[in-house]
Amino acid sequence: MNWITNYVRPTINSLFSRREVPENLWTKCTECGTMLFHRELADNLNVCTNCDHHMAISARDRLVSMFDGGVYVEVAVPEPVADPLHFRDQKKYTDRIKEARKKTGEKDAMLVAEGEMGRTPVVVAVQDFSFMGGSMSMYVGNAIVAAAERAIELGRPLILFSAAGGARMQEGILGLMQMPRTTIAVQMLKEAGLPYIVVLTHPTTGGVTASYAMLGDVQIAEPNALIGFAGARVIEQTIGEKLPEGFQRAEYLLDHGMLDRVTKRPELKDELVTIVRMLMGLEAPIKGDLPAPEAAPEAKPADPAK
Repeated sequence: MNWITNYVRPTINSLFSRREVPENLWTKCTECGTMLFHRELADNLNVCTNCDHHMAISARDRLVSMFDGGVYVEVAVPEPVADPLHFRDQKKYTDRIKEARKKTGEKDAMLVAEGEMGRTPVVVAVQDFSFMGGSMSMYVGNAIVAAAERAIELGRPLILFSAAGGARMQEGILGLMQMPRTTIAVQMLKEAGLPYIVVLTHPTTGGVTASYAMLGDVQIAEPNALIGFAGARVIEQTIGEKLPEGFQRAEYLLDHGMLDRVTKRPELKDELVTIVRMLMGLEAPIKGDLPAPEAAPEAKPADPAK
């Protein structure tokens, strides 16, 4: 035994046998602590297979999961004036926008797309919480108006997935003005006789819940989603009382008449298709695309000789 056997040969073998192993193969559930294989978690739409905890899902992954075959066409959204207030806190607003766009790969906090869900034509708007907390900006207002106008143009229902921490502070009153703007857009849909369905996801708070997020013909939420206007701590300090357990969670709001349904994410598409087709006066959806049954062979007359 010498240094070649003890050191050189094992080193050479390790270099040739080393494999690249991604570090993100497993995700730890923030609720129960279970380690989840990334493919299994993605197949279950980022819902823990052990405790049913609904983790965050990106806006694009949401669109892929909703549309048939993951195929959709994005609806163009007009670009608003950049940094109209020349706002600056610790950083310039323009720098924050650049960072958010680099991080998410998106222009702003909402995506609008059109396509088919269960063979049913729809327009879908999805708020992206990873983009500056999904804050309601002028771009978000433009996106909702564009979604409503496109839905009216095509005669399709509009489905909106909300996820926000409120209005974008860097746009001040211009961000808050998106509350009445989006309310008018929703009213345009109602006057056109088209359904407007809102799916409230975790979290949906602030001015969003005082405008378009609570104006749906049907209000659905994902399990345990935080939904409210002011924070629970602010409310407790204001009224001087302890709030009940589960306050501002989806199940509490359902029990108190603020929601119509609380639906798990893997079941959401089928439920939305059923509701949309019902509101549009269409036939009930068919589960899957099954081939037409083959015609039964004609019965041959019995041979009298046998």
